[in-house]
Amino acid sequence: MTNSSVKFITIEGMEGAGKSTNLSYVIDFFQQRGIEFAATREPGGTEISEKIRHLLLEHHTETLAPLAELMLIFAARAQHIDKVIKPALDAGQWVICDRFTDATYAYQGEGRQLGGKKVELLERFVQQELQPDLTIILDVPVALSAARVEQRGGELDRFEVEDSDFFQRVRDAYHQRADAAPERYALIDASQPLLKVQAELLGILERLLD
Repeated sequence: MTNSSVKFITIEGMEGAGKSTNLSYVIDFFQQRGIEFAATREPGGTEISEKIRHLLLEHHTETLAPLAELMLIFAARAQHIDKVIKPALDAGQWVICDRFTDATYAYQGEGRQLGGKKVELLERFVQQELQPDLTIILDVPVALSAARVEQRGGELDRFEVEDSDFFQRVRDAYHQRADAAPERYALIDASQPLLKVQAELLGILERLLD
């Protein structure tokens, strides 16, 4: 990063973990303190990357091969880093991103059972030295995740229709990554009432600013 005082924050979690609600809370936190930031998401964040996002989430008559899915995600990420993330950090803005490469390790590496080595190879090639300074993982049990998605209603995307075994592998992967590098990850029990979740978030963000 050009400016060592800026931070790259990512927010992770399975469907139904409350990412959208808590992302809004994080954005409000920075707005109230007058800190310049860019809020973005993956896959997506640019015109081209958003088109790849739609391709990844939509249902198709042709099955999308797991390796093709992985390559599309990193294609979107390469564009996103070049056009949004790096320019914002270089301009002295913090970056808050809804999902990043931890999601790829969880969903494609473990959920799709491609393994971490393929993800790591592409990570090094696409990201070079770029890594989040803080990754917040909103954790919920698989059964609660499914119940919340069902309660939300609407058409399910390609990932939301996966079975409980898939999502258990995803959840386990998030836990393993958090356990392996506790200095970068903050794992929050998102099955708690929202006020408790956001109280934990507040403490994490305040410590980051300190």
